[in-house]
Amino acid sequence: MAGVLARIKSDYSQGEPRPLGGYLRAMSAYAGLVGAAVAVGTTRGARVPERFSWNDTFLVSVAAHKAGRLLNKSAVASPLRAPFTRFEGSAGEGEVAESVPSSGNHQHAVGELLTCPFCSGVWLATAFTAGLVLAPRATRLVATTLAVVAGSDFLHLAYDAAKNAGRDSGG
Repeated sequence: MAGVLARIKSDYSQGEPRPLGGYLRAMSAYAGLVGAAVAVGTTRGARVPERFSWNDTFLVSVAAHKAGRLLNKSAVASPLRAPFTRFEGSAGEGEVAESVPSSGNHQHAVGELLTCPFCSGVWLATAFTAGLVLAPRATRLVATTLAVVAGSDFLHLAYDAAKNAGRDSGG
């Protein structure tokens, strides 16, 4: 069996360092956390709503986006990513650019999860959606806070763009 798995990994990666074992562990952790949320919900008698409102869907979308940017790119959260990444430089507006070393299946897979907003977005969206079922008031509180911060970010960027446009036009 080990030989078959090694051949599959070799055929798939074509000489590139691909941490398939780390990815498999990450997917297993995700499935375990979803299973735990389902078990907690079942134990508490939580019922999945027939549908989510557009308001909750939008709120959770913005909150998951902002949580992802904070987790994956913010300078302040870099200590969480440091064991799995390497600092490359500033990415502007309080964000950093980091690379993921190719050494170690586990380290590389976790590093990708912690630096890729598209990768962590699935985990964050799942957490917020589960939160709407298991603890809707607390989830809406956290999601609203993150959405307000995202709105504030956009206003800061718009203000800076307008200020720079005024400078560029000689005004």
